[in-house]
Amino acid sequence: MEKALQLDIVTPDKVVFSDQVQYVGARGVEGEFGVLPGHFQLLAALDIGCLRYTNLEGDKKCAFVGGGFAEVLDDKVTILAESSELAEDIDQARAMQARERAEKRLEHRTEEIDADRAQAALHRAITRIGVYSEIH
Repeated sequence: MEKALQLDIVTPDKVVFSDQVQYVGARGVEGEFGVLPGHFQLLAALDIGCLRYTNLEGDKKCAFVGGGFAEVLDDKVTILAESSELAEDIDQARAMQARERAEKRLEHRTEEIDADRAQAALHRAITRIGVYSEIH
């Protein structure tokens, strides 16, 4: 068997995923990067996006990551995420509602509404919908 990577996706609340994989691809704040077994050590800040990975059976999977950090050490990739969900665990209806709420906040801005926060919420919701769509 070829070498594998241990992938751990962790949020402040829980371990989202922990298993061996063939490949991990992530969206860093400075661009996308991929990791295969034998990769050099790396610490990267993550942007909101889809974390892609290929399991040992060769199936391509993805997870929503709401920012954080990726650490690559000795064939182990640790994702320390602010928030994360596997694509199959995303509640599409809830993500659509979050998108609608954020769009309304941005359309009807008042002094009490933090536009940057609403824009970030919109970005997270749209990204969750996109990750969900990857498997459906």
